[in-house]
Amino acid sequence: MQFIRSLIFNILLYVGLISIFILATPTLFLPSRYTIYFGRLSAKYIELILRLVLGTKIIFHGIENLKKVNNYFVASAHQSMLETFVLQIPLDGPIFILKKELLNIPLFGWYLRKIGSIAIVRQTTTKENLNFFDKIKETIDKSKRPLLIFPQGTRICLLYTSDATDK
Repeated sequence: MQFIRSLIFNILLYVGLISIFILATPTLFLPSRYTIYFGRLSAKYIELILRLVLGTKIIFHGIENLKKVNNYFVASAHQSMLETFVLQIPLDGPIFILKKELLNIPLFGWYLRKIGSIAIVRQTTTKENLNFFDKIKETIDKSKRPLLIFPQGTRICLLYTSDATDK
C-alpha cells in the first residue's frame, strides 16, 4: 500500500508541476508578481497532495516572528526538492540564491530568472561572484522580498566503508 501511495504521489507531483509550469508560461511576459503567484500555487498544490495522498501535514513554526521585521533572510538545510517549493508558503515571494546551472533548465530556469533569483557560480571565484553581495543588497532593497538561501548547497550523501585490514 505504501508503494502505491508513493507512486500516486509522484505521478501527481510531476504531472501537476508540469501543468502549472505550462499554465504559467504567459507570466514570463507579465510583471514578476504573477510568476511568484504561480510559484506559491505550486507550493500549495504540493502541500495538498502531501496531505491527501500521503497523510503528511506541513507545519511551520515561528511564522509570527517574520511579521516583526521588514527585511530578513532564511537559511535552510537542503534535504530535497520539497523545501524549495513549500518555503514559498510562509515566505512572501522569496528571492532565491541558487547555483547558476539551475537557470539552464527550460521553463523552470526561465521562471527563476523572472522572479529575480540570484545565481552564483559555486566552488570558484569569478568576476560574476565578486559583486555577489552588491547584487543581493540591490535586489532586496528594490523588491522588499525575503532572501532564501540553502547554504549547504547540493545535497550530500556520505558513504563510509570499512577497510578489510581494519579489524
